[in-house]
Amino acid sequence: MPAYWMPILVTESLIQFDRVVAGYSPALMILNALTFNARVGEITLLIGPNGAGKSTVLKTLFGIITPRTGTVRFAGEVINGKTPRALLAEGIAFVPQGRNLFPALSVFHNLELGGITLPRALLKPRIEEVLDRFPRLRERAGNQASTLSGGEQKQLEIGRALLLRPKVLLIDEPSIGLSPKIAADVFQMLRGLADAGTTVLMVEQNVRSGLKISDRAIALEMGKVAVDRPAVELLHDPNLNRLFLGGAVA
Repeated sequence: MPAYWMPILVTESLIQFDRVVAGYSPALMILNALTFNARVGEITLLIGPNGAGKSTVLKTLFGIITPRTGTVRFAGEVINGKTPRALLAEGIAFVPQGRNLFPALSVFHNLELGGITLPRALLKPRIEEVLDRFPRLRERAGNQASTLSGGEQKQLEIGRALLLRPKVLLIDEPSIGLSPKIAADVFQMLRGLADAGTTVLMVEQNVRSGLKISDRAIALEMGKVAVDRPAVELLHDPNLNRLFLGGAVA
């Protein structure tokens, strides 16, 4: 199996949010002094009711949203204000919610565009690595992305992110629109990435399935951490539904 992760000089927290306030306008702050961390080689699952700030965390970490106050660190370095392109180069990849492909282009051309920042000499072997990991994409490399099944399209989105061998994979609702079987395959693939050393920060509405493959779970409420516990503990907590739907802080 190709290595997608290179060692870094961090033994615990790879991602740190320190009292981060962020949102979509001065009048709409979603994250309210949010503080949490994500550790190397773990899957950290963000859960909580709609509007709690889960997707906003991913967008803030990837530079789509700039914190109003507070600090975001990656591998000990402050990354506030860095662009998504700069963060990609540092090893953070983002797979947003929904379909984010070029539907009229082939699978192969979608992968080429995903690796556009790579030197040409590296691009072809990196694409080969992705196709080795996803045999179904190799079979359909010449097909338009629009003709792929939902599961195949999700594989293509994740494969495109893996071209850059990220240290961190941010993924928003990986199971959305997928059948239970295909969703289970995607979850197991994410678990395999984490076991190989990639740090995964995931938002997932299918909470129980997400908890089964995660190391830690963080429940957000009103832009703050309500609960931060090992995923296996939260999976068997009788109050799980209340934590997910709201009311955890109270």
